[in-house]
Amino acid sequence: MVTTAPQEKEVTHEFPFFRVFKDGTVEVLRPPPKFLPPSDDPATGLRIKDTVISSDPPVSARLFLPKITNNNKLPVFLFFHGSGFCARSAFSPEYSNHVAAVANEAKVLAVSVEYGKFPARPLPACYEDAWRSFQWVTSHADGTGTEPWLNDHGDFQRLFVAGSSAGGNITHTLVSQIGKTGSPPGVRVEGAIMVHPFFGGIGDDAQWLFMCKDNKGPEDPRLKPAEEDLRRLGCERVLVCVAEKDSLMVAGKNYVEALKKSGWGGSIELVIHWGMTHSQHVHFPDQGNSREVLRKFASFIHQQP
Repeated sequence: MVTTAPQEKEVTHEFPFFRVFKDGTVEVLRPPPKFLPPSDDPATGLRIKDTVISSDPPVSARLFLPKITNNNKLPVFLFFHGSGFCARSAFSPEYSNHVAAVANEAKVLAVSVEYGKFPARPLPACYEDAWRSFQWVTSHADGTGTEPWLNDHGDFQRLFVAGSSAGGNITHTLVSQIGKTGSPPGVRVEGAIMVHPFFGGIGDDAQWLFMCKDNKGPEDPRLKPAEEDLRRLGCERVLVCVAEKDSLMVAGKNYVEALKKSGWGGSIELVIHWGMTHSQHVHFPDQGNSREVLRKFASFIHQQP
């Protein structure tokens, strides 16, 4: 009896995060994210729980409530994790622990969104989910939303939108959309934080263009922010963090320069994480200057020098 080994499938596209085969299947070149169940931290008093934002399409989130020491409400921190738009999770150990650390350090009520990712839900799903999550979070501004923590403890005059890597790109797109539509009644988007953000124009646009089914080419404003979107960005302050040993450092610095030239009237701050690699503060929180990232979040949110 003669047996033959199965033939390898023909690859038609190869990208840093995934490869595409001739039969249309996609192999993500990252291990599937592990799930870390929500668990309160008795040492710090931090409480954590998961919630559903939308069932169709499926969008969920992990909420982080630091220890309450007085009756003052907390700034709301809406966060989008890094992913290359196709990997990672808000529920994975690295991002759950990262946002927990942010909530404790900055004393914010954090909402970390589990948005749709390629290939199960190709772009623009992540941008649509970001808008959907913003609408859900801000529906609590009058105290009548579905989530008690947001109703009881969220200060919607101090809402911050933040994201790392791909999440930084999603953050810009969301805040630019807020600039076009305006914030809901009772809501003030005080700031946006983009950490090691991904933007196009530095030579690796092909992967994003392949993932985004409705892309408008290399000048798509979600890939390469448009001047008109920057000029009416829907927040008052922007913090952009870049890492010295990150290939995306140029993209972040280009974003800051474009924002300054756009005529936008808010304040802009650029921070360089010297000696750091891309998203080191998430994956290696105890190495090098990783703790400085958390301290910067806190000082930016609370406007400390």
